[in-house]
Amino acid sequence: MLRPKKHASDASALARFKSEFFKALAHPLRIRIIDALRDGEVGVNDLCERLDVEQSTLSQQLAQLRSRNIVTGRKEGQNVYYSIRDRAIFRLLDVAKEVFNNQLINVQDMLAQLEVASGGPR
Repeated sequence: MLRPKKHASDASALARFKSEFFKALAHPLRIRIIDALRDGEVGVNDLCERLDVEQSTLSQQLAQLRSRNIVTGRKEGQNVYYSIRDRAIFRLLDVAKEVFNNQLINVQDMLAQLEVASGGPR
């Protein structure tokens, strides 16, 4: 009889994890940071340059990603290098891009249909 409760508890814990995980991704700069780390470890200064952001802004967003165990940092002398903890996150972002592209195609199709229905461009 306790199994259903445990299962419900596991499902609830997973739902909370997913919610917190997606909150961590809910900032455009954090997504850009993750994408910048696709090819491997990158130093903070290089990330600032690539993303064209101030170091303080970048540090705030990296702290959010670190607190959710999405990125990990390695200090070498005065430099800190970041990498993605679990590369599976790239598959998730790739699927999000696919969904975006599908929606864009749907909108373009609708606009083309409206254009045809109205007799062409004005």
